[in-house]
Amino acid sequence: MELRDVLRTTGAIREFTTEPVSDATLYEVLDDARFAPSGGNRQAWRAIVVRGEQRAQLRDIYLKGWREYLSYVLAGRVPFSPLASEADRAAADAHLRDADAMFDPEGFAETIDRVPVMLVILADLGSLAATDRDLDRYQLVGGASIYPFVWSILLSARERGLAGVMTTVLTRYEDEAREVLRVPDDFAVAALVALGYPVKRHTRLTRRRVEEFTTHDTFDGAPFDTPTSSRGASN
Repeated sequence: MELRDVLRTTGAIREFTTEPVSDATLYEVLDDARFAPSGGNRQAWRAIVVRGEQRAQLRDIYLKGWREYLSYVLAGRVPFSPLASEADRAAADAHLRDADAMFDPEGFAETIDRVPVMLVILADLGSLAATDRDLDRYQLVGGASIYPFVWSILLSARERGLAGVMTTVLTRYEDEAREVLRVPDDFAVAALVALGYPVKRHTRLTRRRVEEFTTHDTFDGAPFDTPTSSRGASN
């Protein structure tokens, strides 16, 4: 596939066929993804292929975080926003029972233990150059050495006819997930990645246009725009 097509069609896929993914294919995916960039080339990621009884345990932990996530959505708030106020949290808490009512026996969260491939991605905290560590705000930078690896997994999977999704809901109850997987304290749970052969074909994604999120010189500068494009209009 052309790289441009891969970039524009690799969306979050949560429905998979029952066709298994071979170890050889999964190894190839990870073998490609390992070339992702990382700070100092320290490659601070670890991946766990989860196949045993831990799957059901992780599902139960995941569902607790998913319940809270839904409560924020039902309250009309951004789930777990770093800028959330106490009022936002209270509004979400008020919708927890409503979130319970949305339980779907065949939903992704409820059946995550049945995905063809379950990967848990960890971050070696001792290897991250987190330059925003001492800022008086939410810490973000360390993920730059981990999430390119996750994205590379999804791109490599796409090339092989697979699809998947990265979800961070499991980190809501990280200590419990760490205990299930016997993860040392100096590692963080960065993501859970589900992979498989998709039920539906990939489609072209829709995103904001470049001029909607890019400006000249300053945050409030003029939109970065181009009157013509050799590739035509973007979605």
